[in-house]
Amino acid sequence: MEINPSMFKAYDIRGIYPEQLNEETIYQIGKAFVEFVKPRNVVIGRDNRLSAKSLFAALSQGIMDMGVDVVDLGEVSTDMVYFANGWCGCDSGIMLTASHNPPQYNGMKLVKEQSIPISGDTGIYEIRDLAIKQKFTSSVEKGAITSRDIYDEYVKHVLSFINPEVLKPYRIVADAGNGIGGKVASGIVKNLPVQIIPMNFEPDGRFPNGEPNPLLEEKRIGIIERVKQEGADLGVAWDGDADRCFFIDENGEFIDGYYITALLAEAFLKKKPGSKIIFDPRLIWANIDIIKQYNGIPLINKSGHAFIKERMRKEDALFAGEMSAHYYFRDNYYADNGMIPLVLILELMSITNKSLSELLLPLKSKYFISGEINCLVEAPSEKIKEIEEYYKDGEITCIDGLSVEYPAWRFNLRASNTEPFIRLNIEAKSKGLLEEKTVELRNRLM
Repeated sequence: MEINPSMFKAYDIRGIYPEQLNEETIYQIGKAFVEFVKPRNVVIGRDNRLSAKSLFAALSQGIMDMGVDVVDLGEVSTDMVYFANGWCGCDSGIMLTASHNPPQYNGMKLVKEQSIPISGDTGIYEIRDLAIKQKFTSSVEKGAITSRDIYDEYVKHVLSFINPEVLKPYRIVADAGNGIGGKVASGIVKNLPVQIIPMNFEPDGRFPNGEPNPLLEEKRIGIIERVKQEGADLGVAWDGDADRCFFIDENGEFIDGYYITALLAEAFLKKKPGSKIIFDPRLIWANIDIIKQYNGIPLINKSGHAFIKERMRKEDALFAGEMSAHYYFRDNYYADNGMIPLVLILELMSITNKSLSELLLPLKSKYFISGEINCLVEAPSEKIKEIEEYYKDGEITCIDGLSVEYPAWRFNLRASNTEPFIRLNIEAKSKGLLEEKTVELRNRLM
């Protein structure tokens, strides 16, 4: 069966089951993975999608037919694969997931030893070419498969980031979107003095309540209403493979990942002042403010998990955060994690005796943000050059797209890799100025 090269993306492999990604194609991809990485063993986890079990069986067989052992983690979150890869000492790992995509999709996230990601720049396209050619080194010996339950060890690992004894008995509305997050979160909170009010905790690969993507405004309506109805202390939601988490404050207001990055930086720097903290250039002022306030070192880096993780290793950075709600931790093999942010926010609320909205007030009243605005344009790169020329009197940087800064406002423009969109983010030091500049830039992008 021919392998569709379009499944191989910049950060993962993703396709529709069974038309694109199926048992035959994933068997060949498994062999290609071994041919490229040359591991001794591969740790494999999967989410709860309907196609996951049969795809896992075929993937494992392809790997074992190449003489390589498989460690089967069962149904886990993506960040549990990252943890297991480092903790078990395996020299590669694969997570079977399509994250927040609709149920007909499945895919793979790939890592080398110590959970170093394999991306388009570091091997995905080579694996694609090997899978298409299907010319592999033969192995006389076959690999073996063993099962490993890492839930208990993973829970200990997550809780090692905080002092559980200081936590207050908060009431938390938690929405797992029928993904794997409910199973994972249940194992963590049973060790804490908090009460979970569960929403969509039953894993269901059909995703009957819609695709598990809390970044979509319509997917947050339910949890926002539930937080208000219950009078809960906060809300938390995960995407399908639970490697990203999203917060709702006690008033039912969704909190942008930008502000959560700043709060997590505060939580870490209170414990380890002087540490390096990395964030992406879409929005920066709140992060710089908090990091300097707590004697940290702010570092701006291109977004994307491969770029962030590489910079973290180079700088030995303690923590990194992206607007997209990916949060990375040095003491988690420099990998992103969707549960550690929750326990850190709970600890910060407890030790400061402040609600989430109270913690955020100094930032939200000082730095006003537009939220990411997608602008459809015919020629994104030409339009960005045009904008750069118009705003040439500002301070210009091009770490990730175009950033232009003035004393009271700034913006970042990035072209989409896959669509004719420009993504715009604006921050300003007053609400009025934000509104003015948002209208101005929208008009210039039309």
